[in-house]
Amino acid sequence: MMKRVIALGFFDGVHLGHAALLQKTRARANELGAAAAAMSFDTHPDTLVFGCEVPLINTAAERQLLMRRLYGIDEIILAHFDKNMMHMPWRDFITDFLIGKLHACHVVCGHDFRFGDRGTGTPALLQETCLALGVGCDVIEKVELDGTVVSSTYIRQLLLGGEASRAVRFLGHRHLVHGTVIHGAHNGRSIGFPTANISFAPGVLVPKRGVYLAEAEVEGRCWPALVNVGVHPTAGALAQPVLEAWLQGFDGDLYGRELSVWLAAFTRPERPFSSMQALRGQLARDKKDLEAYFKQ
Repeated sequence: MMKRVIALGFFDGVHLGHAALLQKTRARANELGAAAAAMSFDTHPDTLVFGCEVPLINTAAERQLLMRRLYGIDEIILAHFDKNMMHMPWRDFITDFLIGKLHACHVVCGHDFRFGDRGTGTPALLQETCLALGVGCDVIEKVELDGTVVSSTYIRQLLLGGEASRAVRFLGHRHLVHGTVIHGAHNGRSIGFPTANISFAPGVLVPKRGVYLAEAEVEGRCWPALVNVGVHPTAGALAQPVLEAWLQGFDGDLYGRELSVWLAAFTRPERPFSSMQALRGQLARDKKDLEAYFKQ
């Protein structure tokens, strides 16, 4: 079994703070001739530890895509977070799980990483124990931007508040929403703006409802995209918000295909219009905003 350098964390959003861990992991793996891996969990630990649902910035699949593409991580290990994992003694987490099961030869964690029963494992204990076992360990200090610590919690607040451009700065990339294109009501097609619809996965944060400037990616090719997140009240409100993307210059059938939408900027809240023609007029103005954005 090939040895691994393993980054430890949940990595929701794969933001600039995570970037420091992942870049160090890739560099250590290159030095040691090992695989660069990231160990995450299939569900957010707070869901079980505190009994509260955490609205996630990304699905597990999106986290994997971001870590592989942006930071060259070879392997993402999604461990099952259950009561056994939650109550595992911190020393066993290191010796039995990280080293014994995952074959870690080096680990990288953040300054606030906690592990083991009741979170008693700390970065200091991790470093001390790894040193005694001949395993390397790097602890990454907090990352700040504009005097604010980069964190998933803060980025969630930005996305919910419609501050997508600021969220992009803290993420280090446009906010990713990935999914399979589903059938809608075809209202966009009737006014010259056919859209590709994606449902938000259960448990994933829905950004502020409204119109976004974005880039849409299909099978490795990208198009400027005008995106609405919401329930399209003008054409009859939906029960749940969806993401609708109009891909500028795209001509073809996207139903059933995988689509990655990279949200860049929020331009206006969703609102009802007096008619579909009034909506069409607004979309024509939104299109000009999109064109201006991609000219910059």
